[in-house]
Amino acid sequence: MSASSHYLRAWEGFWQDAPAGAGEVFWDSDPSLTAELHLPLFAAHFDAALPVVDLGCGNGTQTRFLAGRCPRAIGVDLSPAAVARARADDPSGMAEYRCLDAADAAAVRALHGELGDVNVYLRGVLHQCAAEDRPRIVRNVATLLGRRGRIFAVEPAEASREVFASLAQGPDGPPGKLRAILAHGIAPGEMADSVVPELLAAYGLRVLATGRLPLTTTEYRADGSRIEIPTNWLVAGAAD
Repeated sequence: MSASSHYLRAWEGFWQDAPAGAGEVFWDSDPSLTAELHLPLFAAHFDAALPVVDLGCGNGTQTRFLAGRCPRAIGVDLSPAAVARARADDPSGMAEYRCLDAADAAAVRALHGELGDVNVYLRGVLHQCAAEDRPRIVRNVATLLGRRGRIFAVEPAEASREVFASLAQGPDGPPGKLRAILAHGIAPGEMADSVVPELLAAYGLRVLATGRLPLTTTEYRADGSRIEIPTNWLVAGAAD
């Protein structure tokens, strides 16, 4: 079984079983705690005339936010169940949603052929991928960006390992929303902070801005505090 086939089966099962409704998925926080905080970090770098592709859009919560702030937003995901959920949650059709394997070079070239250069919003995708798929995905992102597009990528930092470990070792085990992910064979991947910048450079993309920002989840600790995951973010585009 290929890495993509394994992840398709895992994510399809997850989205088929995930409860409907806002805040029912571990990372599916309201845009006011996610994409709205990211917007000022990438707005000055994105060409506002270009479409935005939300790569790994899941149920489309952040895609719908982006759709209200750019000329066209397309959410793409490996899982048909996720795409179906995104469409159902967007009855007004603010955004578009499609099934796409980001590791599939032919499919990505076809999308670029249709849309031209785009900006890419990538949140927490690479750390979940098989290590051998990460270079393929970054190469395909470079195809989507072309010369004019930019990527905003945010991924859990190395320090997130300690947070996940502490959650798993709680007296009752992992919190329920995290346990639902683990039950489908999806586990937070350990990825060095250097991996994403190095991959971008390897495929001709230059980092334009970087920083750190906590990822606010929808889950809470026993003391009532919301669980936050440390992340690294960056903006990159084609090197001159």
